Amino acid sequence: MSTKRLQLIDTAAIPGGGELRLFQEGEHYSIKIAGSGDLMSTRMHGSEDKLAELGCRHATAKANARVLVGGLGLGFTLAAALRQVGASAQVVVAELVPGVVAWNRGPLGAHAGYPLSDARVLVREADVARLLRSERNHYDAILLDVDNGPDGLTHASNGWIYSSSGLGHIHAALRPGGVLAVWSAGPDRRFSERLRGSGFAVEEVGVRAHGNKGARHLVWLATRR
Repeated sequence: MSTKRLQLIDTAAIPGGGELRLFQEGEHYSIKIAGSGDLMSTRMHGSEDKLAELGCRHATAKANARVLVGGLGLGFTLAAALRQVGASAQVVVAELVPGVVAWNRGPLGAHAGYPLSDARVLVREADVARLLRSERNHYDAILLDVDNGPDGLTHASNGWIYSSSGLGHIHAALRPGGVLAVWSAGPDRRFSERLRGSGFAVEEVGVRAHGNKGARHLVWLATRR
């Protein structure tokens, strides 16, 4: 009989209200929202990997590529983005909750290969929305793994990112031909329409949580025309 049991390791306050909780079960970790179920787990990260692989595939051979990752999570999207881009690239990761950054530098780091130690990474402990409002023609790819997709869970202001106003700022922050990649737990027809209305060419790609198995998720690929 297994002796593994779920243990609460740490908690982190979400700016503006709420709390994230880090749990360990054997060699694996999960992050949960207080009062809710798993938000993410080291057991399954296939769709997070795909988010970066799909979003950065056009920038693989580009010199001085610039990528923005919105939401550090367990570090898998960031690690996958680093595998896609070259030595001269810069990958900015924006994480709202400082505790999540500390967890990735500590107990979570080994699972994703300690991507925060890569010299190409710039960490911004800030709301990704603030960065999107201030940048113009700056990024070749923007990867958003914020909340559960267009339906926000942890922070009310995340809704702005997926609004027409937010998408307009994202369009402006991308370089011509740049790609916005958005992870979501499921489809959202209205969000697809907002992307097209904001000047993007849109592709919807189904991905699985764990290789060819696990829950079915969705990645939107929206290219700035």
